[in-house]
Amino acid sequence: MSFLKPNDTILLIGTARAKSKADLQPAIDIIKNEWGLKVELGKNLFKKHHQFAGTDEERANDLQWAINHKNAKAVLIAGGGYGTVRIIDSVNFSVLKKYPKLFIGYSDATFLHSRLLSLKYPCIHATMAFQFTKNKAATNTIKKLLFGEELNYKIESSKLNKPGTATGKLVGGNLSIIYALNGSSDDLNTKNKILFIEDLDEQLYHIDRMILNLKRSGKLKHLKALVVGGMSDMKDNAIPFGKTAEEIILDAVKEYNYPVCFNFPAGHIDDNRALFLGKKVKLSVTKKNTTLEYVS
Repeated sequence: MSFLKPNDTILLIGTARAKSKADLQPAIDIIKNEWGLKVELGKNLFKKHHQFAGTDEERANDLQWAINHKNAKAVLIAGGGYGTVRIIDSVNFSVLKKYPKLFIGYSDATFLHSRLLSLKYPCIHATMAFQFTKNKAATNTIKKLLFGEELNYKIESSKLNKPGTATGKLVGGNLSIIYALNGSSDDLNTKNKILFIEDLDEQLYHIDRMILNLKRSGKLKHLKALVVGGMSDMKDNAIPFGKTAEEIILDAVKEYNYPVCFNFPAGHIDDNRALFLGKKVKLSVTKKNTTLEYVS
């Protein structure tokens, strides 16, 4: 895998929910005019089949086209929602050994990222195409990672944080998807890793159920560290659960000695900063601030 340079090609495909040309045109313009890259679109990108960006076969064909592309250096997922799991087993990833690429997305793209990580290919957890104009600073972090520029983070610490320092490969993504992957052929390997999780629009009791599932299956016991991003728009029942999503997660890992960082700026939030999954990072959590740095 090599970083991009001006005039390289990035591909745009849909693996989940349908998006219109109007949804994606701002991203296309930014990539071409501000980043200096060429853009090629999957031939089925603007198809629509119920809620999906085309039939399962059409979406799988576009994903295979992107994998097989001889010249492109990166693949940007158009949008999330649901659908990648329906096509992930219909695609052959072996040609990436010859034509490696960086895949960019989050949320439902966690299915894709988990497959790539199992194959030892790094990938980028970041804003998808339809959200490129939500936060320019966040979108620009994608460009920095694609072009190999230095990108480290320093944020104010949450009062819930568990201080400490750890170094390890960064893995993870959407909590609901990691939960859905458990026991499958794409089950996420978290041993001796720094795990990142985030989620959106979930019942608090379901957050509890999912995090306890990860704990009971051993995914939280042998971490180097835990990084929690946006836990956005959480829902509660008429009788309150009694804890926030962050408190639920902290309670599940309180017996472990590794550092834990909350409120990291990534996930279903406007300020969705890019994270290079599969790369080694150093996480330092203090009472005052948290830093995440990429290390060689």
